[in-house]
Amino acid sequence: MKNWLVLCGFAAFVLSACQTTLITDWLTQPADVLYHDDFSDSSGNWPNFSLPEGAAGYLDGAYSIRVEAKNYQLWAVSQQLYWDAVIDVDATYRAGPPANLFGVICRYQDAHNFYFFIISSDGYFAIGKRKDGKASLLGQEMMAYSGQIVQGDGTNHLTFSCIQDTLTGAVNGHVVALTQDQDFVVGDAGFLAGSLDEGGVEVIFDNFVVSNP
Repeated sequence: MKNWLVLCGFAAFVLSACQTTLITDWLTQPADVLYHDDFSDSSGNWPNFSLPEGAAGYLDGAYSIRVEAKNYQLWAVSQQLYWDAVIDVDATYRAGPPANLFGVICRYQDAHNFYFFIISSDGYFAIGKRKDGKASLLGQEMMAYSGQIVQGDGTNHLTFSCIQDTLTGAVNGHVVALTQDQDFVVGDAGFLAGSLDEGGVEVIFDNFVVSNP
């Protein structure tokens, strides 16, 4: 297992973006698409930038986040406002150490307040929140392992359902995390990538969809 304390290194740079086993094969079927982007149009809302700590931008019909610094995270959000929502994205590990972090954001208030569902390229997952700048996990003390996560260079389809006070994280159609929290009821949605003890992490995101539950 991975200690959640590594998450406290979340960077405050924003782009203008108690379960240890499989719970069930349940998957939310969204009814109405609120927002969709396949990143084929590089003139869209998502930014292109490069800094010593990392870079992000459109790349070959997808969106890349690369984190060069260690213990550092970058994220991008859609610049929209959602209440209850189901968020889907395809995430592909491209480079760097497999001990990394990447996933989905919901109810994003600002850089200090939001929920996240993350996995790692070596097979771990967690749901958590960042409140008043402090990150913590929800429903588990450490990141837990799941065989549903495609490790290494493969693509994982991630679904984060934020419905009333229930937060559900699914990987490749299988729910792996389910918890409840009442701190945030509305906000933006997006995705994130981050490093732990070693930088050079790159994750490619594609087919980002926000739907009504």
